[in-house]
Amino acid sequence: VAALVALSFSGAIGLTFLMLGCALEYYGVYWPLFVLIFYFLCPIPHFIAKRVAEDSDAASSACRELAYFFTTGIVVSAFGLPIILARVEAIKWGACGLVLAGNAVIFLTILGFFLVFGRGDDFSWEQW
Repeated sequence: VAALVALSFSGAIGLTFLMLGCALEYYGVYWPLFVLIFYFLCPIPHFIAKRVAEDSDAASSACRELAYFFTTGIVVSAFGLPIILARVEAIKWGACGLVLAGNAVIFLTILGFFLVFGRGDDFSWEQW
C-alpha cells in the first residue's frame, strides 16, 4: 500500500511540473501538454511484449528487445519535444525545464510501477 501511495504522489508531482510549465502566466502556452501522449504510449510496447512472449521462459526474446527499443524511442521523443519547442521559440526555456523535470519524474514513476507491480505475484497490475 505504501508503494502505491508513493507512486501516486510522485505522479502528481510530475504532472504538477508539467502544468507549471504550461499554466504559469509568464509561460502561458499549452504546447508542452503534447507530452501526455508519450506518457500514455510508453507502457504499450511492454504490455504487448508481455502478452506475446508470455509462453517463452527465455531470459531475453526478440519481442521483448523490440519493446525496449520502442519504449526507449518514446521516452527520448518525450524529452526531445520540449527542447525542440523551446528551440523554435514556441515555448520559453523555463517552461522547457519544468516539462523536462516533469518528464523525469513521470517516467521514473512508470518505471517504479512496473518494478513494484510487475513481479507476477498475487497482487500485480495484470489483475487490473
